[in-house]
Amino acid sequence: MIRYTFNKMLLALKNRYDYDVRYQQDILATNLGAFLKFMGFQTMASHSGNVPAGPLYAARIRAILSEDCGPCTQLVVDMALEAKVSPDIVQAIIDQDLDKLPKEIALVVQFTELVLAHNPEADDLREKVRDLWGNQGLITLGFAISAYRVYPALKYTLGYGKACSRILVSESAFAPNRDAAPDREAEHG
Repeated sequence: MIRYTFNKMLLALKNRYDYDVRYQQDILATNLGAFLKFMGFQTMASHSGNVPAGPLYAARIRAILSEDCGPCTQLVVDMALEAKVSPDIVQAIIDQDLDKLPKEIALVVQFTELVLAHNPEADDLREKVRDLWGNQGLITLGFAISAYRVYPALKYTLGYGKACSRILVSESAFAPNRDAAPDREAEHG
């Protein structure tokens, strides 16, 4: 009965976002205990703390782009739009177009890229993140950056990875920019 209930939840996700949930269904069918652990991980990944939607989705989108440029990225983009992040902001996050982003979102894009690159320049930006949202906000962004890399890795491990595809933001489709942090000063804005 519990598997049936979880499968209905997965089908609702599939229908809401037109997202392939077969990898999650395989985990559920194979090992209920493993699926329950995955669900616990989902709780961490969905943590939003006190960080506004724009900066939070900046971290999530840039992190998932480091591992994927297909369905997982599209899912996070769709969720960002659903959270009322404007399409122009979402596109600028994907493009790393810092000049088109509000200062706080540009900061998070830069910080995320530096963290993903293990670049020590992230230290200076970390303090700016703390100034804006405190340690709670830093933890929230840490969860976003680390958790959103897991989904594509898990999908690829289980054989459900996809090749790059164009990302749809409202009516526009474009190829995502997966490059490392842009060559700009850490100070933006």
